[in-house]
Amino acid sequence: MSFINLDQIQSALNQPCPDPGRVRDVLARARTLVGLEPEQAALLTRVTDAMLLEEIFSAARGVKETIYGKRLVLFAPLYISNRCQNECLYCGFRRANADMQRMSLSQAQIADEVRCLTAEGHKRLLLVAGEQEGPGSLRYVLDSIATIYACREPGLEIRRVNVNIAPLETEEFRQLAASRIGTYQLFQETYHPQTYVRMHPSGPKADYGRRLLTMHRAMQAGINDVGIGALFGLHDWRFELLSLLQHSRELEKTFGSGPHTISVPRLEPASGSALAARPPAAVSDEDFLKLIAILRLAVPYTGIILSTRETPGVRRAAFALGVSQISAGSRTTPGGYGHTEDETSGQFSLGDHRSLDEVIADIAQLGYIPSFCTACYRLGRTGADFMDLARPGAIKAHCDPNALATFQEYLNRFASDETRRIGGALIEDHLQTLDAPVAATARNLLQRMAAGETDVYC
Repeated sequence: MSFINLDQIQSALNQPCPDPGRVRDVLARARTLVGLEPEQAALLTRVTDAMLLEEIFSAARGVKETIYGKRLVLFAPLYISNRCQNECLYCGFRRANADMQRMSLSQAQIADEVRCLTAEGHKRLLLVAGEQEGPGSLRYVLDSIATIYACREPGLEIRRVNVNIAPLETEEFRQLAASRIGTYQLFQETYHPQTYVRMHPSGPKADYGRRLLTMHRAMQAGINDVGIGALFGLHDWRFELLSLLQHSRELEKTFGSGPHTISVPRLEPASGSALAARPPAAVSDEDFLKLIAILRLAVPYTGIILSTRETPGVRRAAFALGVSQISAGSRTTPGGYGHTEDETSGQFSLGDHRSLDEVIADIAQLGYIPSFCTACYRLGRTGADFMDLARPGAIKAHCDPNALATFQEYLNRFASDETRRIGGALIEDHLQTLDAPVAATARNLLQRMAAGETDVYC
């Protein structure tokens, strides 16, 4: 646990407001795409001057554009169970919430949920489950993953299942890896030990150290892509940000590759949780956008995930500053896609209730290419192999054509007439911005799509 250096973080946060020259030196380094050390990121968190803050945002926009271009990857969470033995004070699923109707979907019900999602055009899912008791809990997850992949018709299938479930032991992670998952995702929630103890008074999750070392066990077991995160609002956002960076550096030092993604959820109201309605360390919209921008500068090649906890307005502002993956059309109740969701039965309240098609039309109008790409996962470009292509910029030769192809596939089969009109014009405009070899690859994939093929990628 020593890789989270509490004294170092606190010392960095206690420094005075930085000199503008030092801030600009840090931003100059960040623009070279080499990332930032936690101490340099800490310096940026202390910026309050409006002009310097805009320089941080400008640098983040430049890094995001250079590495990710205009791509935004879309996915949906699939909650299969809200049964949980933990008492997390901020969560609607907490064990003591007697008003929560508990359920674990059957495999037939999971298949129904998957068909609802694929009928909308989804290709990537995040499987989510509470921490259930009993030796069969992992078997249930593995069976559910198999069910999701088995729901296949031409053009109607899930191509990547990411997983957010409770910590496992190394041998259990080997079983999870063998089930063909994409990314294993788990949030520390808060890296501040005293706050962690208060927020998790009982249940297996009360063990701070075991949870902190989960990604070590997962990567030791052969899971190349892992995703970390913090629940912003439980403790000082600056402390959580620097802890995430220390965690990222530890994984990179130990395994040669840091986290594939970092998620930035903010605490939202949840049924049965008084604490969630009054966050102990609420994060303003301005600070939230600031932390996303700093995170993008500090870990330029790591995906940043933004969920539908946030409102459409906040999400739009965050895209340019560093976000590269978003959920859309989300439900946080098991079975929520097959019927109208009662938000009081969800894990937390949503800020963006729009459908997938509405989200796609919106981001396309902003000039972003919605992507459902799963090529890297299926071709083995994961972990360190992905980073070896990402750091020199070579991955864009694959990402841009694949994003356009998956967007075109969505437009062909699932989009409304208005979204199809907006998207078709955007694809043509975007092709003109690509280097000639990349544009040629993209046009080849699009021509294959026009000839009737689906699921084309490079």
